Amino acid sequence: MTALRLTVDGAERHLDVDTRTTLLDALRERLEVTSPKKGCDHGQCGSCTVLLDGRRSLSCLTLAVAQDGAEVVTAAGLGSPDALHPVQQAFLDHDGYQCGYCTPGQVCSAVGMLAEAAQGHPSHATDDLEADPELTDAEVRERMSGNLCRCGAYAGILAAVQQAAGAARAEERA
Repeated sequence: MTALRLTVDGAERHLDVDTRTTLLDALRERLEVTSPKKGCDHGQCGSCTVLLDGRRSLSCLTLAVAQDGAEVVTAAGLGSPDALHPVQQAFLDHDGYQCGYCTPGQVCSAVGMLAEAAQGHPSHATDDLEADPELTDAEVRERMSGNLCRCGAYAGILAAVQQAAGAARAEERA
């Protein structure tokens, strides 16, 4: 067992974990943080996506001991019921969920993706690698392609991400 300190959704947490424990299992089983979901447990579906030190990360592929001292933000830690994060609000506005199982991972991925785009990181769909990425529908689809939805709520997810991207651009201009 190895002692570990994480800041999870703003709260410092201490725990002892086996060195083989994934971050997902540490969050769900040891800390009772159930927002990230265990879908495939192979890094293929994205339902376990969290923000790890501000970057999106598949928590099922990340060893917890390698993240000692890290900041982990789950979808539950992005906002509150009284003050939703703009991405959370956009998912509600556009019905970007059906069963909701993938939604926490989709939301965290969208928040991370919007930050990456704002920092100028290109994707495989970016036409001009020298210019700031334009978040076209094709660009958003490519950037969110690691997050699968079994229900097929992709139209609502795309609309939600575009709404949040528009809000972020408006905030940058203000």
